[in-house]
Amino acid sequence: MTYPTRRQVTQGLLFGSISAAIGTAGARATGAARRGGTLNVVIQPEPPILVSLTHTAGPTTRVSPKVTEGLVTFNLDFNPLPQLATEWRKSDDGLRYTFTLRRGVKWHDGHDFTSADVAYSIELLKQHHPRGRGTLASVREVRTPEPHIAEIVLDKPAPYLLAALTASESPIVPRHIYEGSDPLANPNGRAPVGTGPFVFKEWKQGSHVLLERNPDYWDPGKPYLDRIVIRFIADANARGVALETGEIHFAPDTPVPLGQIETLKANPNLVIETRGYDYQPVVYRLEFNLANPYFAKPEVRRAVAHAIDRDTIARVVFYGWSQSAPAAISPALKQFHNPDIPRHNFDPKKAEALLDGAGLSRGPDGTRFKVFHDYMPYSETYQQLAAYTRQALANIGIGVTLRAQDVPTWFKRTYTNRDFDFMSNGMSHSFDPSVGVQRLY
Repeated sequence: MTYPTRRQVTQGLLFGSISAAIGTAGARATGAARRGGTLNVVIQPEPPILVSLTHTAGPTTRVSPKVTEGLVTFNLDFNPLPQLATEWRKSDDGLRYTFTLRRGVKWHDGHDFTSADVAYSIELLKQHHPRGRGTLASVREVRTPEPHIAEIVLDKPAPYLLAALTASESPIVPRHIYEGSDPLANPNGRAPVGTGPFVFKEWKQGSHVLLERNPDYWDPGKPYLDRIVIRFIADANARGVALETGEIHFAPDTPVPLGQIETLKANPNLVIETRGYDYQPVVYRLEFNLANPYFAKPEVRRAVAHAIDRDTIARVVFYGWSQSAPAAISPALKQFHNPDIPRHNFDPKKAEALLDGAGLSRGPDGTRFKVFHDYMPYSETYQQLAAYTRQALANIGIGVTLRAQDVPTWFKRTYTNRDFDFMSNGMSHSFDPSVGVQRLY
């Protein structure tokens, strides 16, 4: 079942050639961009890798596009714009995309960028990218008739393909560095070489990643900044203080507890921005382990759905910064969302009747059964959401014990070992259901 979707609440300023993660900044944009300076960014949690070739969690996709690039990019109206490709055309049957590549582009180590890098990257993405296996499943081959022409040939049409070829989703990586290696273990993932506006300099784990201006960037005069320092601050309250004092200028992905947003809005030096996340609308959801004897019963899962009030979640957990997502496809994907499907409305009495009908009557202490709930440890919002879930299920006689853990332990427990009863998570529905929703089912 899905919780309300997050209208990605962040505060922000788009500055120069910074990629389209919107966050907070210490000053409003006024007039033309000025050259020079350091942008201090905070992301949470610290990513395990810096290139989104083999890893798609949010923090990785916030760092990777500063160093690596895609064939195309998009503006806020979701119109495609040139990046490593200057133009493209699709065949009438939808089975061939021909890209004219930008000339004179250099990798940060001085090698020339060519169509061979594109072909090799698409193949790596198809094999190793968590979403690429589905997104690029219909890609038969990538032809390279010239150093600056790449042709993607498909077995069947994939209307979403162009939208998948951005820096955050499908980074183009250097063939000469990855060829002959295991891409999952290649050191480029931790010290990336790209074609982007910023060059990787250092990663001090637990502290920061330092990126410096690429003096040979293909877009003359860009980037405007001298450097970007990407900071890791584990405590949400400390992130809020860093924003108020100007220590941090830019912070995507709701970096502070939602209850602090109104206070921060009163700060004249901060800008709250909610645009820029249309490419990755996030939906919070519950996932049940069907190996659990209770949740294996459909009536129990339906009872849980009827016990949860999405309106209360939107008001109490998300402070009004969300909307209900009762369907499999996020309402943010307006062209795909169907608002008229049957839904599990908030109805505790119906939930109780379903559990009674399943033979799960209340015991002397009022409890029908007990389970563990493992919530994604990315932010305080997940913890608050879990606390609400525990209370809502206690009202219908289901005892819930919350388990807190760090991110690696959570991933290992849930998706590797499947040692959980039910859990909460959030995941982007991406730019097309074929990419972001299909993988969930």
